[in-house]
Amino acid sequence: MIAINSMPDHLHLFFGFRPNQALSDLMRIVKGESSEWINNEKLTPALFRWQEGYGAFSYSKSQINPVATYIHNQEKHHHKKTFLEEYKEFLDFFEIEYDEKYVFKPLE
Repeated sequence: MIAINSMPDHLHLFFGFRPNQALSDLMRIVKGESSEWINNEKLTPALFRWQEGYGAFSYSKSQINPVATYIHNQEKHHHKKTFLEEYKEFLDFFEIEYDEKYVFKPLE
């Protein structure tokens, strides 16, 4: 784990990853085990569940420091733009085609 930080509606994990590992397996474990822990510890008044899906972006080794700094400064970033605005900017920057109906939903 290189950096981790959370906001009320999302979480950033920045980690090193080998090409022979499956991201979907890692995310299934992270979401499953964290949900179980949050619910067992009763950290929320209602049953905790992650939304379906996740976003994953790849960076080169030379980008470790700027990306880690970005993650640690999430609260400052979100005074300027929402998570959804920022997420769509990432999708556009990385030239990822997407359908609006599959993009994360805001907290209610």
